[in-house]
Amino acid sequence: MNQKTLSVLLVLTVLLSTACATGISQQARSQVTYSGDFSVLQERPSAHLGQVVMFGGKILETKASSPSSEIAVLQLPLGSSDRPQDGDRSEGRFLLRSVQFLDPAVYRTGLLLTAVGKITGSEVRPIGGLDYAYPVVEAIEIRLWPERSPIYPGVQFGVGVGSGGSSGGGAVGVGVGF
Repeated sequence: MNQKTLSVLLVLTVLLSTACATGISQQARSQVTYSGDFSVLQERPSAHLGQVVMFGGKILETKASSPSSEIAVLQLPLGSSDRPQDGDRSEGRFLLRSVQFLDPAVYRTGLLLTAVGKITGSEVRPIGGLDYAYPVVEAIEIRLWPERSPIYPGVQFGVGVGSGGSSGGGAVGVGVGF
């Protein structure tokens, strides 16, 4: 390999490692004590009081008031970078509470988040005509994910081969887009 190819590969490696970074700090991640299914916890939150969880999902509603803020979240499974996988595979809902002011204009309906927090109980609220028990999570760390462009989701790669014109040389190009 020539020097130029090695330089390109080094830049790609740095860009990809940055793009694949996780959303939750190692400090918060190290506090997690419950790694089971959300549905098990949702059935009996009282059996898991005090445990620290990492869950993600889609924001349904954000309420900011004194002394805390609250986000109702539709749980979604987490991907490899801790980003919730948007889709229809939810196992339920949970309430995320924070002593910090979480502006409803920033933490708006439909955005994805990942949070590490402590299970503090459950709260029954109606959904339509059904009483639903929400596990309550006291936030330790929250990662709000930026919206993805529907045209260019995630990282994209391209490889091309071309002719060097009349001299017969060849070229290979590699590109990464975000």
